[in-house]
Amino acid sequence: MTAPESTSTRPYLIRALYEWCTDNGLTPYVAVRVDDSVQVPREYVKDGEIVLNISFDATSALQLGNDFIEFKARFGGKPREILVPVGRVIAIYARENGQGMAFPPPVDMLAGGDVTVALANASAPSESMAVDPESSEDRVVQLVGVDDGNKDAGGDAPRPPPASGGTRPALKRVK
Repeated sequence: MTAPESTSTRPYLIRALYEWCTDNGLTPYVAVRVDDSVQVPREYVKDGEIVLNISFDATSALQLGNDFIEFKARFGGKPREILVPVGRVIAIYARENGQGMAFPPPVDMLAGGDVTVALANASAPSESMAVDPESSEDRVVQLVGVDDGNKDAGGDAPRPPPASGGTRPALKRVK
């Protein structure tokens, strides 16, 4: 199987990070870009996105499949069936520390023109890159805390401390 014929890595990475969160006692959240293919309570969608708690305690019958994330959950005390196409997931992260991974936006969001993604880079902290809709599935962006940036095994120079002094996640391109 050649690279163009291979399946997306997104569902595998989502499952891996879900398992990492649960193994470490953290709460896995997924951020989803909502369109007509996403089955979620619309009253909780803000700016076309929704963040869902997919922890064992918050869901019932959770299935992290290759094409869809399916589960039952309560919203405002009412049980709801949730169905999210994996391609609509834009991030998975731990609520407690923000560690996780962000994915390129869905292709339909890129159709309007180039989208830039700010990347945290040791040599150029404000560098950005244009996302090519043709190859957006090949790029994965990882969320890392700025405090954890010095722990990278990639051999990069240590990053300067954040100006605000807060611990906010930054985007890092993973090849």
